[in-house]
Amino acid sequence: MSRIGASILALGMVAGLGIAGWLLSDALITFKTWDRVVTVKGLSEREYLADQVIWPIQFVEAGNELPALYDELDTHAGKVKQFLTQAGIREDEISVGQPQITDKLAQQYGGGPRAEFRYSAIQTVTVYSSDVNNVREVMSSIGSLLKDGIVLSTQNYNAQTQYVFTRLNDVKPEMIEEATVNAREVALKFASDSQSQLGKIRRANQGRFSISDRDTHHPHIKKIRVVSTIEYTLVD
Repeated sequence: MSRIGASILALGMVAGLGIAGWLLSDALITFKTWDRVVTVKGLSEREYLADQVIWPIQFVEAGNELPALYDELDTHAGKVKQFLTQAGIREDEISVGQPQITDKLAQQYGGGPRAEFRYSAIQTVTVYSSDVNNVREVMSSIGSLLKDGIVLSTQNYNAQTQYVFTRLNDVKPEMIEEATVNAREVALKFASDSQSQLGKIRRANQGRFSISDRDTHHPHIKKIRVVSTIEYTLVD
């Protein structure tokens, strides 16, 4: 009886080791399958019109008397505002900044010739509007202010017009979906070429959205771009 019991025990141990080995083998195969992945990128790129514009209008004045210079600045700032409101820009979209006054006498060094005018000033009237198309039309006729003796300054970096796109959160969902679909199409093609089946998503990175001008001639048209990176498993 003891020999029979020992034989049964030995057979049980062999069977147990066999089952354990099979389970371990299956786990290794599953792990190996999970380790087979393909990483793909999906692109979504669209163009939208900017929905806000910041337009600084700068003009310069010069003189030898500060009170007269300030009066001239006020007069010309009023003419600029009048020009803008008559063109359809609301008053609450227009702001007048503090003038920048330079005293050339105080900055003069050495024995060079004295400037004709002691003081020079730069005044900025800024338009901040959501009506981008209307503002762009007004820009094309700004030269008419020259007839009123207003000397416009366009070389200053601070006078560059800015176009802003603020509706990114509105377009994000559709663009992320488009990028994801694009990435899956690439992954399916890869799986088909490698005679595999596309499995589940193992890891996904939405990617950063970028906003840029379409080109230097159309800064009011914004190019929105996002690249999503997705990692899929491959199964036989």
